[in-house]
Amino acid sequence: MRKLVISLFLVCCFFGVLAVSAFAEEAQFLPTRYGIALLNGGAYDQDHIGMVIVQGHLLADYKRFFAHRSPDKLRLKIEANLGLTTEGQHRTIFSLNALALKYFETWKVASLVPYVEAGIGAIYTDFKVDGQGSRKNFNPQLGCGFQYQLENDTAMTLGLRLHHISNGNLLKENRGVNSAFLMIGYMF
Repeated sequence: MRKLVISLFLVCCFFGVLAVSAFAEEAQFLPTRYGIALLNGGAYDQDHIGMVIVQGHLLADYKRFFAHRSPDKLRLKIEANLGLTTEGQHRTIFSLNALALKYFETWKVASLVPYVEAGIGAIYTDFKVDGQGSRKNFNPQLGCGFQYQLENDTAMTLGLRLHHISNGNLLKENRGVNSAFLMIGYMF
């Protein structure tokens, strides 16, 4: 429990630093936005593990953090996820991720804008499947969806997310867990 409290404190500090940088935005960067989301789904390979995850995220201009060439209006999505397994004993899931997110505004229909996202993070699961090797793993992800623009610069999002959990062959045992999620969110 102590490690969880320390981890949550560090996450809050991390988001606090990012929030302070958002207040010092310059005109050349896209505005920083924040959001929350609920993910529901689970593993679809050999072990069928249901999961529900609550996510908090920050969406910033990619160029604010990385100086290399990148597509116009690319976003950096920093997210913290906290979840539970939904089958049998409730086990916890905690992850920190960084994803590149691209909106396709030229494909916009009414207030609906499609997007794709991809990235990687670190994940801790309070469970291990046979042959997994560790509870601390990498978490590459890929997703797509739509954002529906609301009034006052707020928006709803609906998407699909695929993610993989494995230790990247850092340990001898490295059985991965592949999952799919439906994600609904609110941006402000």
